[in-house]
Amino acid sequence: MNINLLLSAFTGAQPGPKLLGIDVIWAATILSAVGVFAAVIAVYGAMTVRDPMTRRVKALNERREQLKAGITASTTKRRARLVRKNETTDKLRSFLGRLQVLQEEQVKDVQQKLAQAGIRSKDMAVAVIFGRMVLPIALGGLVALLVYVVNYFPDWTPFKRSGAVMVALLLGYKAPDLFVQNKRQKRTDAIRKGLPDALDLLVICAEAGLTVDAAFSRVAKELGRAYPELAEEFALTSIELGFLTERRQAFENLAYRVDLEAMKGVVTTMIQTEKYGTPLASALRVLSAEFRNERMMRAEEKAARLPAIMTVPLILFILPVLFIVILGPAACSLSDVMSSGVMGGGQ
Repeated sequence: MNINLLLSAFTGAQPGPKLLGIDVIWAATILSAVGVFAAVIAVYGAMTVRDPMTRRVKALNERREQLKAGITASTTKRRARLVRKNETTDKLRSFLGRLQVLQEEQVKDVQQKLAQAGIRSKDMAVAVIFGRMVLPIALGGLVALLVYVVNYFPDWTPFKRSGAVMVALLLGYKAPDLFVQNKRQKRTDAIRKGLPDALDLLVICAEAGLTVDAAFSRVAKELGRAYPELAEEFALTSIELGFLTERRQAFENLAYRVDLEAMKGVVTTMIQTEKYGTPLASALRVLSAEFRNERMMRAEEKAARLPAIMTVPLILFILPVLFIVILGPAACSLSDVMSSGVMGGGQ
């Protein structure tokens, strides 16, 4: 009420009709301004979209230079930065080694998960393991300081305080794994969506007479905008096919970097084709049909679950708004009639 009076005094306009104590005209004005701002942001985002493959192609070119020259630093400045990074990683590795918490199998497992999440640096595995040990201490210590020393929540019971500290410790321990798992899952889902189309393009390239590495390179180029994650993996496989001594290793690296059973089937088919000389196009066509059927079944399963999933948002968000829109004018009219009747009776 006070806000409406202040707005009326500031603009010099008479207050408009009200709904639930809110000036309808001012509420509509504010909502219109928010809508215009959101539209401007959407237009700006659509006009300034960038090619998602630009950064990935740059990273793949660096990988090509690594495989060709056997080094990771081509300039003095980059070499110095890389040396500093390696020194930091060596210090973390030595620190964790002294505490006897760094196991080789654990490092290899984290490295594979990072590769499946699209993070190429193997040094990040040591950082993730170091974060598992440091973040619980830092986050749990901060929460314990706020709860027990500063007494930021004086009304909390001892059970709530100890529970908050335990949750902070658990969150600090799981935060690095949750971050990696989230990126890994998103990347796997994106690759799964584009794999049938990529296999169709591989079939076309194989029937056109292209070699395997040329076919992978062509498919990566064509799928760069639609499926950048899959295009990056195919482009890297094409580079490794051209530079590695064993072509089988390039296909195994592809299966290592992608956490997908369908991709493992494609890799197995590629290896058998290279080894026995079987027709590549027919095998890939069968795999593509299977993956498309699997994708359709998954879509039908999601569609079947949709009514049950939409029940809660429908009850909580859509029906109340619908009732307000339908019954709001009738309630306002009834309130006006009742108030006029009371005033008439008083006279």
